[in-house]
Amino acid sequence: MRNNSIKGLIEIPGYKIQEIFKKTNEEIHIRIEAYKRNKGQCSCCGQEHKSVHSVREMVAEDVRLGERRVFLYISKRRYKCSRDGRIHTEAIEWIELGARVTKAFGKQINRLTSITTNQEAGWFLGLNDEKVYRIDKAMLEELFKGRLVPTPASVNISVDEVAWKKHHRYLTNVVDVGAKVVAWNGKGRKAEVLNRYYESLGKENCQKIDTVALDGARTYISSTTDYAVNALIVLDRFHATQKASKALDQVRRDELSKARKNDNEELIELTNCKQRFILLKNRKKLSDTQSALLQRLCEINQPIYKAMLLKESFVGVYNLNDEDEAVDHIYAWIDEALQSGLPAFEEIAWSMVDKIEYVLNWFRCKFSSAISEGFNNKIKRLKRMAYGYKDIEYFKLK
Repeated sequence: MRNNSIKGLIEIPGYKIQEIFKKTNEEIHIRIEAYKRNKGQCSCCGQEHKSVHSVREMVAEDVRLGERRVFLYISKRRYKCSRDGRIHTEAIEWIELGARVTKAFGKQINRLTSITTNQEAGWFLGLNDEKVYRIDKAMLEELFKGRLVPTPASVNISVDEVAWKKHHRYLTNVVDVGAKVVAWNGKGRKAEVLNRYYESLGKENCQKIDTVALDGARTYISSTTDYAVNALIVLDRFHATQKASKALDQVRRDELSKARKNDNEELIELTNCKQRFILLKNRKKLSDTQSALLQRLCEINQPIYKAMLLKESFVGVYNLNDEDEAVDHIYAWIDEALQSGLPAFEEIAWSMVDKIEYVLNWFRCKFSSAISEGFNNKIKRLKRMAYGYKDIEYFKLK
């Protein structure tokens, strides 16, 4: 690539190319400087200065030209600040602060890490994964400040928890259902965590919240009742299905454990982790082979068959026509679950005794937070892709 072609491709407002002093098959090294007519801006006070105290050269990596990495050698001016009397380097808006890369290159790294791991992104770009992590986190923090500070007000929200680490380490996620974005997240799942979200909104915005969909957790209900005083709390179809599916999966694990103790090979084969999705999947969407496996499982294991019926009956309340019909259905289901002998469903039944109103609220607004399932799947994908996160703040930003 000729020097004139390189100069034509690299256009930096307010700067000119002095020289291209090194060019190999892998790298291009370019020295640039600011036009003299352009006044520098102090990185401390933000004021423009005419007199330059000194000049210091720094190196920043820019986006590639073809297969070649591009390094810019920038003459940064230094000024004596009128605010504190100390010497400060000029602020350059297109350089990522503290990262020694241009913002254009930082955006490229950010886009790349959204579809692959930091390690693989680093391999592709010729950077170590630690540097990729620092640059990506800085870019995400900048995006966060621009979009989510202050906390955006929402009318319809869904509150859910997601595990970010083993041993019951959770994040509380608040999704704006209308805008289809994660509006806020916080470490933990206690009432104090959700309190911080409502406090960041302010009293006036809290009063404007119409509906809050959640999974029935007492901590979330307590916080929402205290702050979103006008909101309708809803245990919607998504969260009901989620609760029932977890209970059904717990029954499967219990029966698998018993089968292993009794050396029941057929039951082990039908209840292992590879087959669990057959139980959790909508029966209408099962293939013929999957339907046959499910039918056989129900024939040889009564607890799992009973658990399946309880799950379908629990979620079936959302297919009813009105509140009165739903009340009778829920009370009948609670009695059935308490007599089932299945601890996982008995636990749901006891919790439902004082939460029936939240199911009935669904008939008043028909509110759906199914978008939360999509976000939960994206979060799990992020976690799998990165093989876990050590930095909780980085995970929250992602």
